[in-house]
Amino acid sequence: MNKERIVLSIIVILFFGGLFTFGQSPLDPLNPVTGEESLSIPFIDIQVREPTGGEEVALSLQLLLLLAVLTLAPSFFILLTSFVRIAIVLDFVKRAMSLQQVPPTQVLLGIALFLTLFIMWPVFMDVYENAFIPMSEGEIGITEAFTRFERPVRVFMYNQMRTDYSSIELFMRMGNLPQPNNLSEVPTYVLIPAFILHELSVAFKIGILLFIPFIIIDMTIASTLMSMGMIMVPPIIISLPFKLVLFIMVDGWNLLVEQLVASFGGV
Repeated sequence: MNKERIVLSIIVILFFGGLFTFGQSPLDPLNPVTGEESLSIPFIDIQVREPTGGEEVALSLQLLLLLAVLTLAPSFFILLTSFVRIAIVLDFVKRAMSLQQVPPTQVLLGIALFLTLFIMWPVFMDVYENAFIPMSEGEIGITEAFTRFERPVRVFMYNQMRTDYSSIELFMRMGNLPQPNNLSEVPTYVLIPAFILHELSVAFKIGILLFIPFIIIDMTIASTLMSMGMIMVPPIIISLPFKLVLFIMVDGWNLLVEQLVASFGGV
């Protein structure tokens, strides 16, 4: 449980820590003039000078690389996990039911975020135990830690594409790369865009299947209104309650989440 708490804390701090610390500054114990507490604005001094040796140059480059990685971390979390498929499917459900404001987009993205944590938790634990802990204890270097971090993520992406490698073949052909003998020979810079396109395709296929029952309801309501001569009544106003009743009767949220998790091999 301690390991799980540490991993979850790292993820939360990485994405939300800046929201809580932004704009905060320490309090000065006493103002020398009024004797009351006041805000103390820190002084930041940045010096630009020539490096005195190769170690300082290497340190500067490592700092720039670290800042670049932290800047792109949300993109990595979104595009290299199950987030894309879940977020798109939830948005399809909202549009199929003709809902405008409920549930809000922030709520759907929050659901997608925590479902992603649920699905990706074994991958995160693998990275934490085999890459982060050995690197923090000095047992391995950064290069070896990156390799161990990359391995479970690649396995996850391959498992999602196990039935369709057309995206990989597309990028291998566009990059004029030789045909690999096995999946381990596929470069990561080829695997990532191929995985993203595959997730988009799967999400749209699921969305089309979700649209079908709601389209049938819309067509039935529209035909009924036309036969009754109620041309001026928008069919969406009449069909919306029927869609909601149908979604509630089939326990739509539990069924949808269960099938989404199952689509990743989680059930």
